[in-house]
Amino acid sequence: MQSAVDASKDKWPGPSAGSTASVPIAGGFWRKLLAFSGPGYLVAVGYMDPGNWATDIAGGSRFGYTLLSVILLSSLMAMLLQALSVRLGIASGRDLAQLCRERYGPRTAFVLWVLCEIAIVACDIAEVIGSAIALKLLFGLPLIVGAVITAFDSLLILALQNRGVRRLEAFILGLITLIGLCFLAEVALSRPALGAVLAGFVPTADLLSDPAKLYVAVGILGATVMPHNLYLHSAVVRTRAFNQDDTGRREAIRFATLDSTVALSIAFFINAGILILAAAAFHGQALVDDIEEAYRLLSPMLGAPLASLLFAVALLAAGQNSTVTATLAGQVVMEGFVALRLKPVWRRLVTRLLALVPTVLVLALAGESAATTLLIFTQVVLSLQLPFAVIPLVRFCGDRRIMGNLAASRATLAAAWAVAGIIVLLNGVLIVQTVTG
Repeated sequence: MQSAVDASKDKWPGPSAGSTASVPIAGGFWRKLLAFSGPGYLVAVGYMDPGNWATDIAGGSRFGYTLLSVILLSSLMAMLLQALSVRLGIASGRDLAQLCRERYGPRTAFVLWVLCEIAIVACDIAEVIGSAIALKLLFGLPLIVGAVITAFDSLLILALQNRGVRRLEAFILGLITLIGLCFLAEVALSRPALGAVLAGFVPTADLLSDPAKLYVAVGILGATVMPHNLYLHSAVVRTRAFNQDDTGRREAIRFATLDSTVALSIAFFINAGILILAAAAFHGQALVDDIEEAYRLLSPMLGAPLASLLFAVALLAAGQNSTVTATLAGQVVMEGFVALRLKPVWRRLVTRLLALVPTVLVLALAGESAATTLLIFTQVVLSLQLPFAVIPLVRFCGDRRIMGNLAASRATLAAAWAVAGIIVLLNGVLIVQTVTG
């Protein structure tokens, strides 16, 4: 079978290197889809990280099924924006960070880089806390000890990177499958009311007027549409080798977008499953804002001894899985924005150290009870960073000087600008409500 590149070069390339995974020149639909499958799952893991757990549990416990509409809308936004990220990376041959450095002045690019690094650290704080909570639930370790242990997960990620992008993608897909099966079992055990679940997907008018609901909703938005994932996807999609003419690029965009959409659909069902579980088990019975409390109450409330264990196992898998997103995104944005390339081990250790310090300080000063509050706050931080990634992405995708004949259509751009407007509006309302009390 002919391929566009030798499969033996299957190594993670970094944002400036060449393609690495082979794509058949001749072959049917399924063979080509399989060749392009993978980058979408690398990105999708960030949409089911411990930060999502915290916001979904809080939303389900406090407000029942009503915030399912926010998960649905956020997931649709994510699918559109990640499709644009795919298009940008394939059509331009550069990632979003590189284009920001080229198209904006040095000061603007520097500010965007700093904001993106803040988002990456916020995301990594969520992974640290989530993994630490899971280690405590499974093995009884104090949260601070578990947080420190997470520093060593860098070694696993780096080892997988060195084995090739395909093996890293297989590892990610395996953990996604584990998380999905755990929550499929959990939702079945919780026996939610189908009518109430379906009604939850319809938006309610009090979303903007209720400050508590808006805060959790913005957290869900930030946890779902992660800003650094837009930078990451525009880079990892170029790990596939394909014909570099317009026909080859169009085909690559089609298959990579399908890969991304399927992966994010799985993430949507997992996120919805977490909120449905929290609503069915806790709403109207116990106000549960804490992941540890959810773990303790699940088995007795559902009458299933394995419910809490499945919950903790899925949480540990989610924490480890999402670490990959922060690691790879950190490499992409640092090289793309400031043309600085650190060895992966140093880049990973710097990111994890920046996440560990505030996490350990908060846990030491405020106690372990503050862990879930910090988790939700990190997701709101992610949402506040979103416009600084979304607006450049949409602008570049509509610029024919960058995209050529593969620029996004007017309808797609109109939808993307509407998404950007909704994100800015929600963040603006939250800021005003916070300032005015």
